[in-house]
Amino acid sequence: MRLMRTGPPGQEIPVLLDEGGRHHDLRGITDDIDGAFLAEGGPGRVRAAYAEGRLPVLDVTGQRIGPPVARPGVVLCVGLNYAAHAAESGTAPPAEPIVFYKAPNTVVGPHDDLLLPRGCAKTDWEVELAVVIGRRARYLDSPQQALDHIAGYVLSNDVSERALQLETSGGQWSKGKSCETFNPLGPWLVTSDEIPDPQALGIRSWVNGEPRQNSTTGDMIFDVATLVHRLSQVTVLEPGDILNTGTPEGVALSGRFPYLTEGDLLEVEIDGLGRQSQKVVRA
Repeated sequence: MRLMRTGPPGQEIPVLLDEGGRHHDLRGITDDIDGAFLAEGGPGRVRAAYAEGRLPVLDVTGQRIGPPVARPGVVLCVGLNYAAHAAESGTAPPAEPIVFYKAPNTVVGPHDDLLLPRGCAKTDWEVELAVVIGRRARYLDSPQQALDHIAGYVLSNDVSERALQLETSGGQWSKGKSCETFNPLGPWLVTSDEIPDPQALGIRSWVNGEPRQNSTTGDMIFDVATLVHRLSQVTVLEPGDILNTGTPEGVALSGRFPYLTEGDLLEVEIDGLGRQSQKVVRA
């Protein structure tokens, strides 16, 4: 099941996209796709209503696509979670997950403009598989149990300003990760029942049509279940929270490609989770 939100920023409406490409209005079931909707069995109610033919078809032609989850409580990110990316960053694969936070207001729609921070020239792309938490996760007993707390998966772009992240960071990464528009999300939230193996997804990116990243989520050092399990030991994950699970090799930080500049077209894609495109403009 693919859930999405369409409309202007702050005025998005919840929508179901069916297998035939038709959009269905969910406002008879929920005001929004958010943590409360996920925690209270919202996806199940949508599935039942669709099966019974109770969801009206909605014409969204020309409408902006918003992030598929309304502003999350937290955006947790895992760094250096692909061995090849760690190598291109000059770092050994980590023995424990490296975790940092992004500001929740970095989350924007999948085709919204990407704003280059003022005075910065090292803005980088990072296509990532994002996990959406569906049930409160606290001190989970096992990675297998962790999978039961996942509502679904979504395509994410963990945009980074490397100068702020590494050169003037003060010792932590969040400064270079939390600039406005730095987490395009979507176009859809795909419920976990439709992604039986989150470690078997192709993951790719392009800049101006030229390939940059081309890998698979099977190359993660710490898989999705392990990440959710381990994080639940050190923090409480709430419904609607977003977990970015790391990016594969092929970013500008490697030195093989130039950083983003005004006028670039950035595209990212994951199998089954859709495709994004962002025009790069100056803030």
